Amino acid sequence: MTLKNEVGFLEVICGCMFSGKTEELLRVLKRSFISKQKILVFKHASDIRYSTQEICSHNGQKISAHLVESTSEIFKYDLSEIDVIGIDEVQFFNESVIEDIEKLLAKKIRVVAAGLDLDYRKKPFGYMPHLLAMANKITKLTAICAQCSNDAFYSQRLNNINQLVLVGATDSYEPRCALHHYVPEDKIK
Repeated sequence: MTLKNEVGFLEVICGCMFSGKTEELLRVLKRSFISKQKILVFKHASDIRYSTQEICSHNGQKISAHLVESTSEIFKYDLSEIDVIGIDEVQFFNESVIEDIEKLLAKKIRVVAAGLDLDYRKKPFGYMPHLLAMANKITKLTAICAQCSNDAFYSQRLNNINQLVLVGATDSYEPRCALHHYVPEDKIK
């Protein structure tokens, strides 16, 4: 029998596209599962690239998850026995994510959230800066630049779609280093 967490704990996993954020989230959740902790996993409803019932890494790893439009929907689930909550694509959630995660922490739940820290314009993405400031632990990952194989910190948008949120994979983005990433002037808002 696993004892309930004594305090809430927020871990944030961040980085650019293809840096392994979801893979790291899955690794952390698997360790929690192995240690017999009860987990619940959520992802933003806009991310249905690979599945509507799982979070999936680009390399095919997966775990069952619930699609939610808002983190407030997490409270519709019975959390009384839950030790760990995983949230993927956390950058897509609205400002209630801050208050909702604070409520989960007050319930002594460990929250592991993964998402992009920067958008395709190299600007802080959504409420990630606030979550990073709140975090007890931060894991910042890098990818490999698609142009030169150096460390990539940025997500290069490969099309001319000018909306901030564009869910995609290799069809829409590639990882780039500082030397090879660019933002066309007409895309900066």
